[in-house]
Amino acid sequence: MKAILYVRVSTTKESQETSLMRQKQELERLASKYNINIEQLIEEKASGYEVEREGIFSMLEVFKGGRADTLLIQDDTRLGRGNAKIALLHQLHKLNVTIYTVQDQGTLTVSETDSMVLDIVSIVEEYQRQLHNIKIKRGMQSAVKNGYKPERNLGDSRAGGRKKKAVPIDEIVRLRKNGLTFHELAATLRGFGYDISKATAHRRYRDFVRAQEEVSDKPVT
Repeated sequence: MKAILYVRVSTTKESQETSLMRQKQELERLASKYNINIEQLIEEKASGYEVEREGIFSMLEVFKGGRADTLLIQDDTRLGRGNAKIALLHQLHKLNVTIYTVQDQGTLTVSETDSMVLDIVSIVEEYQRQLHNIKIKRGMQSAVKNGYKPERNLGDSRAGGRKKKAVPIDEIVRLRKNGLTFHELAATLRGFGYDISKATAHRRYRDFVRAQEEVSDKPVT
Protein backbone atom coordinates (compact mmCIF):
# COMPACT_ATOMS: atom_id res chain seq x y z
CA MET A 1 0.00 0.00 0.00
CA LYS A 2 1.12 3.53 -0.79
CA ALA A 3 -0.40 6.24 1.35
CA ILE A 4 -0.91 9.95 1.63
CA LEU A 5 -0.67 11.40 5.12
CA TYR A 6 -3.12 14.29 5.39
CA VAL A 7 -2.91 16.67 8.34
CA ARG A 8 -5.05 19.78 8.77
CA VAL A 9 -5.69 22.58 11.23
CA SER A 10 -8.40 25.18 10.84
CA THR A 11 -6.34 28.34 11.38
CA THR A 12 -2.92 29.75 10.58
CA LYS A 13 -2.14 30.59 14.21
CA GLU A 14 1.33 29.57 15.36
CA SER A 15 -0.22 27.57 18.19
CA GLN A 16 -1.62 25.19 15.58
CA GLU A 17 1.88 24.15 14.47
CA THR A 18 2.05 21.81 17.47
CA SER A 19 -1.14 20.11 16.34
CA LEU A 20 0.23 19.60 12.83
CA MET A 21 3.41 18.05 14.19
CA ARG A 22 1.46 15.77 16.54
CA GLN A 23 -0.85 14.61 13.74
CA LYS A 24 2.13 13.87 11.51
CA GLN A 25 3.90 11.82 14.19
CA GLU A 26 0.73 9.84 14.98
CA LEU A 27 0.16 9.07 11.30
CA GLU A 28 3.75 7.95 10.81
CA ARG A 29 3.35 5.51 13.72
CA LEU A 30 0.07 4.25 12.22
CA ALA A 31 1.74 3.71 8.84
CA SER A 32 4.56 1.81 10.52
CA LYS A 33 2.08 -0.36 12.42
CA TYR A 34 0.46 -1.55 9.18
CA ASN A 35 3.65 -1.53 7.05
CA ILE A 36 2.21 1.18 4.81
CA ASN A 37 4.61 3.06 2.55
CA ILE A 38 4.29 6.84 2.78
CA GLU A 39 4.07 8.37 -0.69
CA GLN A 40 3.37 11.98 0.30
CA LEU A 41 2.60 14.23 3.25
CA ILE A 42 0.04 16.99 2.75
CA GLU A 43 -0.29 19.73 5.35
CA GLU A 44 -3.11 22.22 5.26
CA LYS A 45 -4.32 25.20 7.25
CA ALA A 46 -7.93 25.73 6.24
CA SER A 47 -11.49 25.32 7.46
CA GLY A 48 -12.91 21.82 7.20
CA TYR A 49 -16.17 23.25 5.91
CA GLU A 50 -14.44 24.39 2.72
CA VAL A 51 -14.09 21.94 -0.18
CA GLU A 52 -11.89 24.27 -2.23
CA ARG A 53 -8.57 23.41 -0.60
CA GLU A 54 -5.31 23.05 -2.49
CA GLY A 55 -4.29 20.10 -0.34
CA ILE A 56 -7.48 18.25 -1.18
CA PHE A 57 -7.02 18.87 -4.90
CA SER A 58 -3.43 17.61 -4.70
CA MET A 59 -4.57 14.53 -2.80
CA LEU A 60 -7.26 13.63 -5.34
CA GLU A 61 -4.82 14.07 -8.22
CA VAL A 62 -2.42 11.59 -6.63
CA PHE A 63 -5.19 9.05 -6.12
CA LYS A 64 -6.57 9.55 -9.63
CA GLY A 65 -3.08 9.06 -11.04
CA GLY A 66 -2.73 5.77 -9.19
CA ARG A 67 0.36 6.91 -7.27
CA ALA A 68 -1.31 6.04 -3.94
CA ASP A 69 -4.27 3.98 -2.80
CA THR A 70 -4.51 4.70 0.92
CA LEU A 71 -5.24 7.79 3.02
CA LEU A 72 -4.10 8.24 6.62
CA ILE A 73 -5.81 10.90 8.75
CA GLN A 74 -6.17 11.54 12.47
CA ASP A 75 -9.98 11.23 12.27
CA ASP A 76 -12.69 11.99 9.71
CA THR A 77 -13.02 15.61 10.87
CA ARG A 78 -9.48 16.28 9.58
CA LEU A 79 -10.76 15.40 6.12
CA GLY A 80 -13.65 17.83 6.45
CA ARG A 81 -16.78 18.79 8.30
CA GLY A 82 -20.46 18.80 7.40
CA ASN A 83 -21.32 18.47 3.72
CA ALA A 84 -17.68 18.91 2.73
CA LYS A 85 -16.75 15.74 4.61
CA ILE A 86 -19.55 13.72 3.01
CA ALA A 87 -18.62 14.94 -0.47
CA LEU A 88 -14.96 14.01 0.00
CA LEU A 89 -15.75 10.61 1.53
CA HIS A 90 -17.97 9.88 -1.45
CA GLN A 91 -15.27 10.92 -3.91
CA LEU A 92 -12.61 8.83 -2.15
CA HIS A 93 -14.94 5.83 -2.14
CA LYS A 94 -15.39 6.17 -5.91
CA LEU A 95 -11.60 6.17 -6.27
CA ASN A 96 -11.38 2.96 -4.17
CA VAL A 97 -9.21 4.68 -1.56
CA THR A 98 -8.78 2.89 1.77
CA ILE A 99 -8.88 5.27 4.75
CA TYR A 100 -7.01 4.61 8.00
CA THR A 101 -7.43 6.82 11.07
CA VAL A 102 -5.53 7.23 14.30
CA GLN A 103 -8.85 7.40 16.12
CA ASP A 104 -9.87 3.93 14.87
CA GLN A 105 -6.31 2.57 14.90
CA GLY A 106 -7.20 0.99 11.59
CA THR A 107 -9.68 1.50 8.76
CA LEU A 108 -12.18 4.31 9.14
CA THR A 109 -15.41 3.49 10.93
CA VAL A 110 -18.15 5.64 9.43
CA SER A 111 -21.00 6.69 11.70
CA GLU A 112 -24.46 5.29 11.02
CA THR A 113 -25.72 8.72 9.96
CA ASP A 114 -22.82 9.37 7.59
CA SER A 115 -23.19 5.86 6.15
CA MET A 116 -26.87 6.48 5.46
CA VAL A 117 -26.15 9.82 3.74
CA LEU A 118 -23.39 8.26 1.62
CA ASP A 119 -25.78 5.50 0.52
CA ILE A 120 -28.37 8.10 -0.49
CA VAL A 121 -25.78 10.10 -2.44
CA SER A 122 -24.68 6.95 -4.31
CA ILE A 123 -28.27 6.02 -5.15
CA VAL A 124 -29.09 9.51 -6.41
CA GLU A 125 -25.92 9.61 -8.51
CA GLU A 126 -26.78 6.23 -10.08
CA TYR A 127 -30.30 7.37 -10.97
CA GLN A 128 -28.90 10.57 -12.47
CA ARG A 129 -26.58 8.46 -14.63
CA GLN A 130 -29.48 6.25 -15.74
CA LEU A 131 -31.66 9.27 -16.57
CA HIS A 132 -28.83 10.81 -18.58
CA ASN A 133 -28.36 7.60 -20.58
CA ILE A 134 -32.11 7.28 -21.18
CA LYS A 135 -32.22 10.87 -22.43
CA ILE A 136 -29.39 10.16 -24.90
CA LYS A 137 -31.08 6.95 -26.04
CA ARG A 138 -34.37 8.76 -26.66
CA GLY A 139 -32.48 11.44 -28.59
CA MET A 140 -30.94 8.80 -30.83
CA GLN A 141 -34.30 7.13 -31.41
CA SER A 142 -35.87 10.48 -32.27
CA ALA A 143 -33.04 11.28 -34.68
CA VAL A 144 -33.39 7.93 -36.48
CA LYS A 145 -37.18 8.34 -36.63
CA ASN A 146 -36.73 11.71 -38.33
CA GLY A 147 -34.38 10.45 -41.01
CA TYR A 148 -30.97 10.12 -39.41
CA LYS A 149 -29.18 7.08 -40.85
CA PRO A 150 -26.35 5.96 -38.54
CA GLU A 151 -25.31 3.14 -40.86
CA ARG A 152 -23.96 5.73 -43.30
CA ASN A 153 -21.51 6.95 -40.69
CA LEU A 154 -19.89 3.67 -39.67
CA GLY A 155 -16.38 2.90 -40.83
CA ASP A 156 -15.28 -0.29 -42.56
CA SER A 157 -15.38 -3.09 -39.97
CA ARG A 158 -12.37 -4.62 -41.64
CA ALA A 159 -10.40 -1.54 -40.66
CA GLY A 160 -11.04 -2.18 -36.98
CA GLY A 161 -14.51 -0.80 -36.21
CA ARG A 162 -15.99 2.64 -36.47
CA LYS A 163 -14.08 5.30 -38.32
CA LYS A 164 -14.45 8.77 -36.90
CA LYS A 165 -15.14 11.34 -39.59
CA ALA A 166 -15.64 15.08 -39.76
CA VAL A 167 -19.19 15.78 -38.65
CA PRO A 168 -21.41 16.88 -41.56
CA ILE A 169 -23.23 20.08 -40.78
CA ASP A 170 -26.49 18.76 -42.20
CA GLU A 171 -26.67 16.15 -39.42
CA ILE A 172 -26.06 18.81 -36.77
CA VAL A 173 -28.82 20.96 -38.26
CA ARG A 174 -31.18 17.98 -38.53
CA LEU A 175 -30.72 16.96 -34.91
CA ARG A 176 -31.03 20.55 -33.75
CA LYS A 177 -34.32 20.91 -35.61
CA ASN A 178 -35.51 17.75 -33.86
CA GLY A 179 -35.27 19.67 -30.60
CA LEU A 180 -32.08 18.21 -29.16
CA THR A 181 -29.92 20.42 -26.98
CA PHE A 182 -26.28 20.78 -28.02
CA HIS A 183 -25.30 18.51 -25.13
CA GLU A 184 -27.74 15.82 -26.32
CA LEU A 185 -26.77 16.42 -29.92
CA ALA A 186 -23.06 15.90 -29.25
CA ALA A 187 -23.75 12.81 -27.12
CA THR A 188 -25.93 11.35 -29.89
CA LEU A 189 -23.26 11.86 -32.55
CA ARG A 190 -20.55 10.43 -30.30
CA GLY A 191 -22.72 7.34 -29.96
CA PHE A 192 -22.53 6.99 -33.73
CA GLY A 193 -18.75 7.26 -33.80
CA TYR A 194 -18.15 10.99 -34.21
CA ASP A 195 -15.57 12.74 -32.05
CA ILE A 196 -17.40 15.95 -31.20
CA SER A 197 -17.96 18.05 -28.10
CA LYS A 198 -20.94 20.19 -27.16
CA ALA A 199 -18.89 23.31 -27.84
CA THR A 200 -17.91 22.11 -31.32
CA ALA A 201 -21.50 21.21 -32.19
CA HIS A 202 -22.66 24.64 -31.04
CA ARG A 203 -19.91 26.38 -33.01
CA ARG A 204 -20.65 24.45 -36.22
CA TYR A 205 -24.37 25.20 -35.93
CA ARG A 206 -23.73 28.87 -35.18
CA ASP A 207 -21.45 29.13 -38.23
CA PHE A 208 -24.16 27.51 -40.35
CA VAL A 209 -26.82 29.95 -39.15
CA ARG A 210 -24.51 32.91 -39.73
CA ALA A 211 -23.77 31.70 -43.28
CA GLN A 212 -27.47 31.35 -44.00
CA GLU A 213 -28.11 34.86 -42.73
CA GLU A 214 -25.35 36.26 -44.95
CA VAL A 215 -26.82 34.51 -47.99
CA SER A 216 -30.31 35.86 -47.26
CA ASP A 217 -28.93 39.39 -46.84
CA LYS A 218 -26.96 39.26 -50.10
CA PRO A 219 -28.56 41.49 -52.75
CA VAL A 220 -29.88 39.86 -55.90
CA THR A 221 -27.85 40.74 -59.04
